[in-house]
Amino acid sequence: MIIASSIVLIVTSLLMVVLVLMHKGKGGGLSDMFGGGINSSLGGSSVVERNLDRLTVGVGVLWFASIVVLGLLFKHKGVG
Repeated sequence: MIIASSIVLIVTSLLMVVLVLMHKGKGGGLSDMFGGGINSSLGGSSVVERNLDRLTVGVGVLWFASIVVLGLLFKHKGVG
């Protein structure tokens, strides 16, 4: 269980780095390559950017949950 949680933590950490780098900053971002440069007149952000936000939040929740699970597993095992 510890190995599986560690793998999930590593994968979600790498995904978080990629997803955060894809977000649009002040001057644009990598999301512009995927159609993020086209602005919506309603919300001020594109559908791609909103979906990227949702995906980033979802991966962030998984990342946080894997840290909590690893912490509980190590505490239960008596490590640390």
